[in-house]
Amino acid sequence: MANESGALLLDTRKPQTFKDAIIPNAINIGVDGGFAPWVGALIIDLKQPILLIVDEGRAEEVVTRLSRVGYDNTIGFLSGGMKSWIDAGNEVDSIESISADELEKRLAGDINVLDSRKTSEYLTEHINDEKVVNYPLGSINEIISKLDKSTTYHIHCGGGYRSMIAASILKSRGFDKVIDVAGGFKSIRETGLKLTEYVCPSTLD
Repeated sequence: MANESGALLLDTRKPQTFKDAIIPNAINIGVDGGFAPWVGALIIDLKQPILLIVDEGRAEEVVTRLSRVGYDNTIGFLSGGMKSWIDAGNEVDSIESISADELEKRLAGDINVLDSRKTSEYLTEHINDEKVVNYPLGSINEIISKLDKSTTYHIHCGGGYRSMIAASILKSRGFDKVIDVAGGFKSIRETGLKLTEYVCPSTLD
């Protein structure tokens, strides 16, 4: 159905559940996070056909929430969830997810880190390392053209929700070397990584 209709495969499971078993080309926007705002920001066409991958028993809830923000073209959902897909022997992909402590170790080498938080969050406080670049999730459709598919990107956000969205979108566009940082900046603060001096958000333009 996806191939025939050009439907978007939207997986609404939790990020750390999604990462381990992904239908190729599916993107993750977890229903238990900022679901409606991010759907609205990232799925530009309200008439876009959508096929859902949801946790058991939550299809009606997700369809209703999509409809409330104008997305009325949900054409189906995966009956039985990911278990049914796996049991049928279909192809399954995954996204590597590492801890903030592991990111700290890797930053000693030559890696690329994308901070997917809003620019205001980044300017308030971020990892003080030139290998870290701010590419807000809300601008990902414009940012993709600046990235290299042969490069490995470590992606973090504030708490781990947005980074998995970003990683899944990049993965669906042919970026196979994306790595999520679980726990996001909240966990990064607990490491020994050097951070920029904190700037109160109210002082930013």
